[in-house]
Amino acid sequence: MFGANHTVPNFLLLGFQNLQTFNYVLVVLFFLIYTFTVTSNLLIVVLVAMAPSLKTPMYFFFTQLSVSDILLSTNITPNMLHVLLNGGSTISVTGCITQLGVHSILTATECLFLTVMSYDRYVAICNPLHYVSIMSHKICVQMIMCSWLSAFLLILVILLLISKLRFCGHQIFDHYFCDFGPLLELSCSEQDFIFIIHLVDYALATLLAFFPFVYISFTYICIFITIFGISSTQKAFSTCSSHLIVVSMYYGTLIMVYMAPSKGHSLNFNKLLSLLYTAGTPCLNPIIYSLRNQEIKKAFMRCVMSFSHK
Repeated sequence: MFGANHTVPNFLLLGFQNLQTFNYVLVVLFFLIYTFTVTSNLLIVVLVAMAPSLKTPMYFFFTQLSVSDILLSTNITPNMLHVLLNGGSTISVTGCITQLGVHSILTATECLFLTVMSYDRYVAICNPLHYVSIMSHKICVQMIMCSWLSAFLLILVILLLISKLRFCGHQIFDHYFCDFGPLLELSCSEQDFIFIIHLVDYALATLLAFFPFVYISFTYICIFITIFGISSTQKAFSTCSSHLIVVSMYYGTLIMVYMAPSKGHSLNFNKLLSLLYTAGTPCLNPIIYSLRNQEIKKAFMRCVMSFSHK
């Protein structure tokens, strides 16, 4: 699919050129973050699969978010480490568009997962008597499959358009991964065609990020109204506080990177902002869930005890 109309075979990813003195420190730091991200998220997946007490829709959704975090980090970090070690690295146009596509699909999927999780919390708190019938295992699987499929098909639309872009001359990509904005800036295609791609991107961002955020906000307004009307306020709020923190952190970083004005920001500052959600949130999500969730802590201790007795 990719490769047509490309007159430049490779891009040169510069990484963090102004921080070359600290490249090896950054390599060690990001390697440790990546290792922790993969290990901790895999641990959540294993715990939910093994512990009977975690066989609930909420923890099923946790595992899907963990899988998405592992894939999101794996798509970016290993190649970023290669760029840092070599002070820059080439990537083919096909590889660049593929990395952008995987990154976009996973970012959109996480937005949809957070939306599904907010619906789960809404039903659990606002309609608890019908929770079991509404959030059946079949329904949960269908919602997750729809999230994956919707993100893939919608992002595929813009990837097909991006694959038609032309790139001419010596192409230096001043970033550590292939992001949407810098890629379009390097294109020598007609401005009308680039404008169409921008319009499609805005439409997809509205469908996959803005509408989900509005829905999440609406569900939490309903949740807060319900919580303040019952006596066990603290217990009810604790069931959705972790999710609310993750939503705030994830959407906060996306807004700073893609919606906040970038004028006046250095390129390195924009790269650091991108690190917040490509490396930061996948690393912090399992910490938030495990440190604030007693059931996950108990399941972890039971697994440790069972292995220690074998």
